[in-house]
Amino acid sequence: MDSRTFRVLGQPHKDRKAYVAELGRMGFTWADLEQEQYWIDQLVLMDRDVYEELNQASRLLWDIFDKGARFVIGRRDLYDMLSIPEVLWDGLDGLEPGPKGLLSRYARFDFSVSHEGDIKLLELNADTPTGYVEASVVTPWMCSRYGGHSPNTAMPDLLRHAWSEEMPEAAACIDYGKHLEDSGTVDMLIRHSGLDVRPVDCLDLWVDEGILKDGQNREIRSMFALYPKEWMGVDDGGEALAYSIENGHLRLFNPLHAIILQSKGLQAVIWGLHEMMAPLFTPEEHRIIERYMLPTYNQPVLESSYVSKSMFGREGGSVRMYGASGEIDIQDEDGFDTSTLFTNVYQARADLPQISLTRGEYRLLTGMFVINGQPCGLLGRAGGLITGNASHFVAIGVEQK
Repeated sequence: MDSRTFRVLGQPHKDRKAYVAELGRMGFTWADLEQEQYWIDQLVLMDRDVYEELNQASRLLWDIFDKGARFVIGRRDLYDMLSIPEVLWDGLDGLEPGPKGLLSRYARFDFSVSHEGDIKLLELNADTPTGYVEASVVTPWMCSRYGGHSPNTAMPDLLRHAWSEEMPEAAACIDYGKHLEDSGTVDMLIRHSGLDVRPVDCLDLWVDEGILKDGQNREIRSMFALYPKEWMGVDDGGEALAYSIENGHLRLFNPLHAIILQSKGLQAVIWGLHEMMAPLFTPEEHRIIERYMLPTYNQPVLESSYVSKSMFGREGGSVRMYGASGEIDIQDEDGFDTSTLFTNVYQARADLPQISLTRGEYRLLTGMFVINGQPCGLLGRAGGLITGNASHFVAIGVEQK
């Protein structure tokens, strides 16, 4: 398949077990999961000019999303439209948002980048993106094997700067020590931070008169959490945790306002402001929105070739894709459908490009990490038209000059 944008290099090594073991020693312990090959041992190289445009688009979109999120702060009708749990509203109104560009210090854009080099933003995970180990550790290693350039080498330094600002005492995920991917992600974040941070299991945490404590009854005053904030409106103990944050007993990282960026409804807010040519955005920013974002609405006004998904859907679990006649073309059958908990957003459809790998034909999702406000790392996911739990990791590098 001719492609201006992508070129696939290499063949899977015959001794996969040896490479999987080496990756495990590097901290990537889920290259194979339950006999399934999650990591694909090939490298996708992106055209350098396309990458430079993608990097610049990410910088500009990050500023646009920051403006859009700050427009939402204090507007409870928009909190409701974005499906932000009511238990978080007082905290969003009362806590001081972070500096410009730092409502989230750890985020990832997901793009569809076509073979012709057209770039369209699908969504922003500004709260709990995984794929950090794959991007920061494995991708540079793959690029060194095949001779590609990796811009991802900047990720650890940016991560260290971000954590040095937030200074968390603990880093949490659900089932720490049992869930390989989340535990390994937390461990690598701690390692790259250079700080003395203790890992904890979210399931061991509890709140005592507003004070968060771990399973050994130790107080936690600041914490990085690989825990989706929207679940505070659903989980047992979520209200107590929100109270702790709201009253300043716990400083959470990513900060609370990252949930506004996380909601896919923010894209509908930004698109609506763009359609009105609102002065919130400069003429240049309106041009960027038109070029790189997709028409997105909080009502099903699109009649054909669109996607519906939950405001807080993850891993494709709530995605339904509609064809040219308005009929359902495909929907995710494996992930948890969070549209039973949160309202939907409706977005014009931009299909992922198809690439040929040794294992077969896949659709490629291109992720771009934004750490401490800086675009810095490519992440490739190879799967179907909907990128779900069954998708694979494939490293993306950039063509050498």
